[in-house]
Amino acid sequence: MKIGVLTGGGDCPGLNPVIRATVRTAHHYGYQVMGIENGWKGLVENTARPLDLGAVSGIIHRGGTILGTSRTNPYGDPAKLEKLKSHFKSLGLDALIVIGGEDTLGVAAKLYKDGFKVVGVPKTIDNDLSGTDFTFGFDTAVNIAMEAIDRLHSTAESHHRIMVVEVMGRHAGWIALHSGIAGGADLILIPEIPIRINEVLDVIQRRQRRGKQFSIVVVAEGAKFEGSEVLVGKKLDDFGHSRLGGIGELLAQKIEESTKCETRVTVLGHIQRGGSATAYDRVLGTRFGSKAVELVRAGQFGQMVALKGTEIVSVAIEVAVGKLKTVDPSFYEMAKVFFG
Repeated sequence: MKIGVLTGGGDCPGLNPVIRATVRTAHHYGYQVMGIENGWKGLVENTARPLDLGAVSGIIHRGGTILGTSRTNPYGDPAKLEKLKSHFKSLGLDALIVIGGEDTLGVAAKLYKDGFKVVGVPKTIDNDLSGTDFTFGFDTAVNIAMEAIDRLHSTAESHHRIMVVEVMGRHAGWIALHSGIAGGADLILIPEIPIRINEVLDVIQRRQRRGKQFSIVVVAEGAKFEGSEVLVGKKLDDFGHSRLGGIGELLAQKIEESTKCETRVTVLGHIQRGGSATAYDRVLGTRFGSKAVELVRAGQFGQMVALKGTEIVSVAIEVAVGKLKTVDPSFYEMAKVFFG
């Protein structure tokens, strides 16, 4: 049997552990593995290479993906789609393991409907894919953000400043909420709930009345005031997504104008998804990669591996990408007890 594997969308800590586990598990059963380079773009352009044990030796600790990635959407161009399907067949693939987030797996779901044997692996640091309790990469991103918040506490307190920390999270505030709680942030703002500047100021002013002359505000990049998201330009990617950025700066300006307190911004950006994965993400990625091969072996196509409790299970890819997993309001209400 010949199995293809690709990684699509943004890079993410834990991708290489998934690739390694896929190759090693496939090798255990005597299967061949073809690495498709640069996501769906690799199948469109027919760029692939064999992956043996030597190819994945020593990569478990490495960040990024040895296969490269892209945000190519073959279903946005009939010519690209035709090439992709042709190359799937010419490479002699019996199955394809697709490692990606909502957009990449959305393509996988459509390809499965078109009669191709596909298995999905959920990948997003935002942790916003339905069907799985956690995605690999999320734990790493949260720990990086938490460490940054920890470090900003000392400089904020020393200079009596308000520090705004902008973290990733386009539609869901999981990173902001987890890192903010763990880092002892004084206020956490997420995409699910519009920012009300009066409430922000109230938290800061309550702290000031208690003698606290500094505050740490964590805000997800997709958070917004009543109205639209804050964007960097108007250019869209292949999946119709605009580039987010600037909510931290805008929020800081409003806070400083109202409080007259010096307010600084730290945008963590790509730092959150670069570098080595945590132990948790390496193990989760390994379990996901191994389970993906088992699904191929069992002929369970159109499925995505998922974490439920402590068990690795499978769910339909279509279900996983059908609806984003956003922060439960009750979780956010619990966090609000610690604001201020």
